[in-house]
Amino acid sequence: MKIYSNEKKGFWLKLDNAAKIFPGQNSKTWSNSFRVCYELTEKVDPIILKQALTSIMPRFSCYDVQIRHGFFWFYLEKNENTPDVLPDIKNPCHRIKFNENGRFLFKVYYHGNRIAIDVYHVLTDGHGGALFLSTLVAQYLRLKGAKIPTGGFVLPIDTENTSAELEDSFVKNATSKAKYKRADKFVYHAKGTKMPSHTVNITSGIIPFDKLHELSKSKGVTVTEFLAAVMLQVLCKKQLREVKKQKEVSIQIPIDLRRTYNSETLRNFTICLRVKVDPNRGEYSFDELLEQVKYQLRLQKNEKELNMMITANMGIERNLFVRALPLFIKNLGVGISFAVTAEQTTSSLITNLGAVDIPEEMRKYIDKFIFMPAPGKVNAARCGVATVNNNLCITFANVYKESDVERDFFTAFVKMGLHVKIESNRE
Repeated sequence: MKIYSNEKKGFWLKLDNAAKIFPGQNSKTWSNSFRVCYELTEKVDPIILKQALTSIMPRFSCYDVQIRHGFFWFYLEKNENTPDVLPDIKNPCHRIKFNENGRFLFKVYYHGNRIAIDVYHVLTDGHGGALFLSTLVAQYLRLKGAKIPTGGFVLPIDTENTSAELEDSFVKNATSKAKYKRADKFVYHAKGTKMPSHTVNITSGIIPFDKLHELSKSKGVTVTEFLAAVMLQVLCKKQLREVKKQKEVSIQIPIDLRRTYNSETLRNFTICLRVKVDPNRGEYSFDELLEQVKYQLRLQKNEKELNMMITANMGIERNLFVRALPLFIKNLGVGISFAVTAEQTTSSLITNLGAVDIPEEMRKYIDKFIFMPAPGKVNAARCGVATVNNNLCITFANVYKESDVERDFFTAFVKMGLHVKIESNRE
């Protein structure tokens, strides 16, 4: 990847491998974005928040950009505008329009005690978004008089981006010589009454992390594996109630690759795995679902398998014929492919950011961290998970009016003896 940065020509970046498909998918009804959000212990001052945002932007040169297009590819270019902070909205992860919001590809919102950022996936993934937001909130608290050191997800703001932070880690690690074959079927999708375009039902459940971790550990699985098994159980039962002819149920699980490949990139470096079961083989007990998820995820989550997937994803980009196609043809191809197959191979999505690592001095100002993916087009409910201060927050974004998926999901934890606090924008 070439990175150009000088005073005369300015700064620009190629889109990373994961980001290349997102502009072609961007439509009037859908954008691939996500939300990261801190809820503080006191009301947010938008004037100080704006000062904090302005002061951290030089540290995040790969987010201080606008999207441009050449003849063959989109690219990111330095944005000379100043980002603003906005009152929060009822429909987070709303469509990204490239000529609005000062041409920035993220939006910073505030409401009451909440500071949130909606991020277009062209810029980064959940990990990068959490680093950006954590650094912003730390700087906001400093301007309010708190003494917050750097560390964990809070980056120092008096340094420039390193080349390691700006790299396309997909390119660097796509070295496998083995061929990866995709054989995904079209799967079950929960039925429901569609909400109007660009509206979303949001439901969060807050669970004590230590209790859920203890329960997961007793079953010999990780928290992510446990959550995926619960979701599979919920959707399998829902399908049985809806139709006689059963299809596979599949959960998409994005995996952060930074630790596996020792990457420091602030850009996208996530790959999506899938776990699935076929109800036609018989009814699965919860313990059987746990075994299926554990086996399938761990089979895929090794460096050689992941490297094979990364290399396969790079295949189209490296294809000389595809490289020679004009951008408008590439976009047309991506758009048609997405319109036909979007989410057809996944019933739902669970993305677990894990523990948000912040300095101890910052914790007393923080209530919880919320991570929410954009609502899907046909997925009944997609959920994001994040933990801070022992509060594990599971947030569903649902395009349907019905809430049975979320209700059944959280009820399963209550039946296991876990306390669940529910928050929702539903009336």
